[in-house]
Amino acid sequence: MPQPSPRIGARRRADVDTALLARLTCGDCETRTLVEMLGLDLAAVMRACVPEAGSAAVDALSARGDEGIVARMRAGGAELLAHGGPDATRWAAHRSDIVRGWGAYVVALAPGLSLDQRLAAIRPFADDANASVREWAWMAVRPAVAEAIEDAIAGLSGWTSALSPNLRRFASEVTRPRGVWCAHLPRLVRDPALALPILEPLRADSAKCVQDSVANWLNDAGKANPTWVRELIAKWRNGTPSVAGRIATRALRNL
Repeated sequence: MPQPSPRIGARRRADVDTALLARLTCGDCETRTLVEMLGLDLAAVMRACVPEAGSAAVDALSARGDEGIVARMRAGGAELLAHGGPDATRWAAHRSDIVRGWGAYVVALAPGLSLDQRLAAIRPFADDANASVREWAWMAVRPAVAEAIEDAIAGLSGWTSALSPNLRRFASEVTRPRGVWCAHLPRLVRDPALALPILEPLRADSAKCVQDSVANWLNDAGKANPTWVRELIAKWRNGTPSVAGRIATRALRNL
């Protein structure tokens, strides 16, 4: 799984204004860029934003300071799970987007949940106002999706009619065959047609974020199945409704 360089956090802190870092650490404002997130000392965020978790949680994150951002966010979620239990709703409205990202990992790491329960619990994080939290939401539950890909597709197909474009995008993004900063989904790399119950309803979606996700999904699929992608786009162009032009162009950009 590709991740940023282990020591990138220390370097990035020099790229972010000190006063802004202090406000981000305390949850007085939210991260807007990857640079800001990578510049944060997550142990300091835990100390400032979740003091009730105690020094053990802070020390645990400090000990993992040289790891990549995905591993550190997962570790933060593990500490919240150990401190507050498996109910992630208490973190979904936290003022800090970092803590809400940890909350997404609480959903992913909570023991004993079925896939349907995990997907239901991740919805508030998948529809968060902050883009980073939305990314942590799909990355957090992707391993559970990978373990039961057909069941996940069946469940997520219902998300394609959600009023929120964030939820519609989630259905596409979490099932991307190759994805970003995450393991591939071998079943979908081999047989992308399995995901048509998600892709078909989104082919003419009006939201740019959904269009980009579907296009990137198909671009992923095209690396191993270029003919399938070309034929699907051709079919969609002749269908009703026809495929959004942005999806068609971006899906075929590397073919």
